[in-house]
Amino acid sequence: MANRFVLNETGYHGKGAIAEIATEVKGRGFQKCFVCSDPDLLKFGVTAKVTDILDGAKIDYEIYSNIKANPTVANVKAGVEAFKKSGADCIVAIGGGSSMDTAKAIGIIITNPEFEDVVSLEGVAPTKNKCVPIIAVPTTAGTAAEVTINYVITDTEKNRKMVCVDVHDIPVVAVVDPDMMASMPKGLTAATGMDALTHAIEGYITKGAWEMSDMFHLKAIELIAKHLRGAVANTPEGREGMALGQYIAGMGFSNVGLGIVHSMAHPLGALYDTPHGVANAIILPTVMEYNAPATGDKYRDIARAMGVEGVDKLSLEDARRAAIDAVKQLAHDVGIPENLKEIVKPEDVDFLAESAYADACRPGNPRETSVAEIAALYRSLM
Repeated sequence: MANRFVLNETGYHGKGAIAEIATEVKGRGFQKCFVCSDPDLLKFGVTAKVTDILDGAKIDYEIYSNIKANPTVANVKAGVEAFKKSGADCIVAIGGGSSMDTAKAIGIIITNPEFEDVVSLEGVAPTKNKCVPIIAVPTTAGTAAEVTINYVITDTEKNRKMVCVDVHDIPVVAVVDPDMMASMPKGLTAATGMDALTHAIEGYITKGAWEMSDMFHLKAIELIAKHLRGAVANTPEGREGMALGQYIAGMGFSNVGLGIVHSMAHPLGALYDTPHGVANAIILPTVMEYNAPATGDKYRDIARAMGVEGVDKLSLEDARRAAIDAVKQLAHDVGIPENLKEIVKPEDVDFLAESAYADACRPGNPRETSVAEIAALYRSLM
């Protein structure tokens, strides 16, 4: 069996990297950009950091901002129509996962119009054409959507998130500039950072993991454990470390999959609009405990990457506990809630468990599970 790895054509990293957007647009011969960015980023001037560069280079563009935190089918359909009217030939996606996921769905439908209903894109859709070229500019250090072949859209009619996996949707260019992340509030920094840690840990233990993906995930865990606290405190070193760590995590998990932390987090976003990173962060330690018997010696590696000292001298059971405790401590230090009491309604647990079991991330989980066991995990967090 061959192991496939898909990455961006080009990536820029470091302070001031956004200046290269104009270089890429002109160098690739694009005439007009369709700028996808959410309303808050427009309001607080973050989007302007990029559009100012486009203005300075005399590059034509149009802004689309009808994007929710958990983007919906309606957001995508409206975006498709706006793109068609704009006359644009490329997309510049500025924001977190919501902006980039919306951009990916729009770009795929424009070049594969047979999927214009959006819902048929769920899972691994048999698209034939690469999406409209996307230049992705993350403003959060967490989702790594700028380097992944995944995107998530909410089907509001069914109160569920659709995980879409498509090699045709990966942005051609990723521009990862920590200065674009400096305005993130502490809560969002913490949540997206824990999302990145979840990507790295789930990607490391998923069924599809192999040597190349392991390399990325262990380095990502190390960088996130070292820099997330600093990023929450808005230090330059913390921002730079998290910008790189979350991207490296994306390089890995995009190619090997995730597990039931994400499966359980997705329904919370669909039903309650819970921020994805917060949901992941709350669920991660509990699912780590659940998955531990199916992970061999990998939690020892995770503990070591998290900075736990003397881990090689610990028994396997103690090493696993050390890894879980290190994750719990990091979540606590950056202000993540400890449980789902304020989020989940008891009468919704069965629906949440069924949705999580049907989620595209569930098959990658290292331990086989069931609807009943997932329901029990939700209840343990309440």
